[in-house]
Amino acid sequence: MIDRVLGDIDTDLDNALARLFDWLRIQSISTDPAYAGECRRAAEWVRGELEALGFKAHLSETSLHPVVVGHKPKPGAPHVLFYGHYDVQPVDPLELWETPPFEPLLAELEPGRRVIRARGACDDKGQVMTFVEACRAWIATEGELPVGVTVLIEGAEENGSKGLPEWLAANKDELKADYALVCDTGMWDRGTPSITTSLRGLVYREIVVKAADRDLHSGMFGGAARNPIHVVARIVADLHDENGRVTLPGFYDGVPETPPEILAQWNALGLTPETFLGQVGLSIPAGEKDRSVIEQIQSRPTCDANGIVGGYTGEGSKTVIAAQASAKISFRLVGDQDPQKISAAFEAFVRERVPADCRVEILDHSAARAIQLPYDMPALVKAKAALAAEWGKEPVAIGSGGSIPIVGDFKRTLGLDTLLVGFGLDDDRVHSPNEKYDLSSFHKGARSWARILGALGS
Repeated sequence: MIDRVLGDIDTDLDNALARLFDWLRIQSISTDPAYAGECRRAAEWVRGELEALGFKAHLSETSLHPVVVGHKPKPGAPHVLFYGHYDVQPVDPLELWETPPFEPLLAELEPGRRVIRARGACDDKGQVMTFVEACRAWIATEGELPVGVTVLIEGAEENGSKGLPEWLAANKDELKADYALVCDTGMWDRGTPSITTSLRGLVYREIVVKAADRDLHSGMFGGAARNPIHVVARIVADLHDENGRVTLPGFYDGVPETPPEILAQWNALGLTPETFLGQVGLSIPAGEKDRSVIEQIQSRPTCDANGIVGGYTGEGSKTVIAAQASAKISFRLVGDQDPQKISAAFEAFVRERVPADCRVEILDHSAARAIQLPYDMPALVKAKAALAAEWGKEPVAIGSGGSIPIVGDFKRTLGLDTLLVGFGLDDDRVHSPNEKYDLSSFHKGARSWARILGALGS
């Protein structure tokens, strides 16, 4: 049975590419109101594709762009909820694109390696279509899917999924399933599939320290007047100790140790500081000194200054003591770290370091808990076997340093664990000019989803 499904994917690859290219031509940039019509057109396009496959599909409005919902139940079989997004990032700077971003084409990076180049090729239209094409092949060859499927494709992921959590809460009865599936992640390398088993949470705060009532002449006031840049710099510096650990009291509460067998698997991948950091011109890990680089980026919590501003930053010199300075700080969380407790500890940490004659404002930009899937989750075990059969190599169970907040909403609102399987690569230039998606990722991604659907239904 599965051989017929896979054979259909192989023989229909050119048609699948043509369909994907049609979708990629739609300029569905969610963050720019000027493209609202294009976002709706992208939603209508995928709704039409689902209806052509026999899904009962419709558009549902949110506070920003519509979501696409499609249902194809199978009584007595497991039911899955597949999530993806049709919106894309802006294309700026346009002059750095080698080809027009919304005119998709096949390009050859090197002999034997062809890629799909366009905005959205990887994030997330190409990834979504691997799942849709897998469904198409099952229906074409077997007349039905091996499991019941609900498809949810949103249009504001690149805009923080604005409106989606509220929509989920209002429509949760329509989204009942056994598992959620997400294809918006990546592979370990071109030949090694992976399943993302954890997503780091996030706390993002901004501090604004104000001192004098105006910028001051540093010759007249220097040495006597408080400099808010110094205050902010001290706060940022104090957030880490000499061993790379975060110094907030209670910060490591709820941080789990990675199981030894998973650590052994990670270590066998051979990721070194030289190979990982060398690609960006660095060589020495800055995180916890007693942790390997792969732990630092996948399973350990972090703190980073994402921006710091104060005083004169224009051309030439201007000798002032700034009236205010600010910094944006993000914490990536793991395990059971509590975003509210981290936020409260950070606020206390900051206020302790602000002098009495200064004022501080602390802004709260976002907070989300980390996600950790059980390593023995039945759907995960079946997906690992399916991926191994397709790629001829055991998939790697990896943690993601990034955050996908909607996965947390699936758990909290819908009670669903999420299986995250994607086929993106580190060099796909996601969010950058010349975004691409390897043809092998698209082709074998569709074959992989066909196998996973079959395994989940067995």
